[in-house]
Amino acid sequence: MIQTEDEYQESVRRRDSEKSQLEEHRKNLESRGLTSALIEKAMQPYESFRLQLVDEIKEYERIKRGNITDTHNLCGIGKRLIAIRIQQGLSQQEFAEKLGIDESLVCSAEKNEYHGITVQRVERILTTFGVSMTSSFDFPKPKRTQD
Repeated sequence: MIQTEDEYQESVRRRDSEKSQLEEHRKNLESRGLTSALIEKAMQPYESFRLQLVDEIKEYERIKRGNITDTHNLCGIGKRLIAIRIQQGLSQQEFAEKLGIDESLVCSAEKNEYHGITVQRVERILTTFGVSMTSSFDFPKPKRTQD
């Protein structure tokens, strides 16, 4: 997950440069007389990596536009907290200042996607963002017994 504007800019540069590098690599393979099937097989890992980068760039741009998807379990809360910071246009440093903590703590927490964060810390972060959270529980339907 792209977490900062600098990472975003670097990812865009990397995506653009890799596209031309992939085209050159494909031409090189073609010049060696490889079949289309072999070329596709050789290009697959590179293309897969590039597509993952493209998806991460699109996700960051979607978040910046304010489109943050819901999380359906607590394991996704860390990514949502990062997304909220991005959506609000705050750098990690600006967010750290709002929380009254050192930027390195925010960087570390976000690098680990807030793994192991306490409920109290989530609440403090959401309050700082001015965001409220709702939760619900979906209980399984009781099994019917035969009479």
